[in-house]
Amino acid sequence: MSGIRGKDTAPEKLIRSGLHRLGYRFRLHNRKMPGSPDMVFRSRKAVIEVRGCFWHGHDCHLFRWPRSREEFWREKISGNIARDRRNLHALLGRGWRVAEVWECQLKGKEKQSLDCILERLTAFLDGTQRRLVIGNNQTVTTSEDA
Repeated sequence: MSGIRGKDTAPEKLIRSGLHRLGYRFRLHNRKMPGSPDMVFRSRKAVIEVRGCFWHGHDCHLFRWPRSREEFWREKISGNIARDRRNLHALLGRGWRVAEVWECQLKGKEKQSLDCILERLTAFLDGTQRRLVIGNNQTVTTSEDA
């Protein structure tokens, strides 16, 4: 697990380079903000999070519960989901606008074109919408949810 990146992932770099190419400027992983968002657009009071489907428990074709050490993984992923919710509420409570892009929208059978995703993100950044989710807004059911 030590080789798994928490930031600068391939999906994140793809979104970052596309937005940068379109002229958007941002800060990366601001540790003073809840959850240390992937991209912070301070002048627009907006953040973008690029979420990995496995690590954040997204209910999609890319997620499957591991068969080994099941209790460990349920606890780990459930904790990640709970932390994501806390961070989202903290950001929204401070007046930030939040966009989430799920990894499955960038690869796999649910893949959308990068241009389509960037178009939705630029509309979000230039608008006043408080929340945007690209991909279904559903996480897996954990023991805490039941």
